[in-house]
Amino acid sequence: MKAVILAGGLGTRISEETGVRPKPMIEIGGRPVLWHIMKIYASHGINDFVICCGYKGYLIKEYFANYFLHMSDVTFDMEHNRMEVHSRHAEPWRVTLVDTGEHTQTGGRLKRVASYLQGERFCFTYGDGVANVDIRAQITFHDSSRTLATVCAVQPPGRFGALDLDGQRITSFTEKPQGDGTWVNGGFFVLEPQVLDYIAGDDDIWERGPLERLAQEGQLSAYRHAGFWQPMDTLRDKIKLEQLWETGAPPWKTWR
Repeated sequence: MKAVILAGGLGTRISEETGVRPKPMIEIGGRPVLWHIMKIYASHGINDFVICCGYKGYLIKEYFANYFLHMSDVTFDMEHNRMEVHSRHAEPWRVTLVDTGEHTQTGGRLKRVASYLQGERFCFTYGDGVANVDIRAQITFHDSSRTLATVCAVQPPGRFGALDLDGQRITSFTEKPQGDGTWVNGGFFVLEPQVLDYIAGDDDIWERGPLERLAQEGQLSAYRHAGFWQPMDTLRDKIKLEQLWETGAPPWKTWR
């Protein structure tokens, strides 16, 4: 089973980082967030990836082309023009990197990689969020739902402290409480190949036309995830993820 990861957007809300690299290449704990997402899938036995590249996609290609250099100790013999890689550490991954255009919308990017999916069921997610989603349990849920698409539904926490007011007096204060109970799109989809027929072309936004139509036709199920989930939309989000990684037990680290 393949996992398709969107990695081509401009990431304008975190422009402090994306001026020099694509958003999925922003590092958490010295590794791109894209690597963290792939490790999540790999921990559930999914090792075949299709990456939808776009903005500065060559940096993603260079990263994987030089993966041994990033992950191993090396010796360069300058006199004899040789390189020796020590303690090789290779992931059991197959990674297909596809240029899906710099300005293509999310649905259009998915449509562009259709030929690499070989008419099979696949996973699909964004290249800027991590979670401790049980991917295998989600796939089993998708099997039982008998719909074309399943989305991981999450309830994000509130960003600000909540106040209970009695006139001008504050009667209670809760720092960053749970959100208002709304379930939102947490990414991490399981999709049947027929969903590609719901995408017309490059200008289609996955979260609008295709998902809206699937929902209207009763072909979209929600796998509710009550565990950890965190997108990396802003510099504040990146700092939060860095702090969690530095604890030594980040909640999305589902691999050994």
